Amino acid sequence: MSLQVLMVIHTLPLWFLVFSLFLPRVALFVLWLDGPLAAFRLHGLLPLVVAVLLPRILVLYLIYMDQGISLWFVIHLLAAVLAWGGSGGYYSRRRRRNDY
Repeated sequence: MSLQVLMVIHTLPLWFLVFSLFLPRVALFVLWLDGPLAAFRLHGLLPLVVAVLLPRILVLYLIYMDQGISLWFVIHLLAAVLAWGGSGGYYSRRRRRNDY
């Protein structure tokens, strides 16, 4: 009988996981400057376009590739749903108020 202890090493730093909840574009830019994005093999034009247009999708992809479906993935998914679901209400509320 043998006992194995598996150490899971994550590539994404904790500061990125917390900071990308609030400012995903800035967090992706700082992570790109820091250099650990090379481990995810994100090369070409597609990651740049996704980072500019839908940064939360790229953050979710990075977390999934690093940790799988974990607590951080669920937290970021919830933040994405709240951000996308609540963004249309502000515009329509503002538009109705200005129609008078």
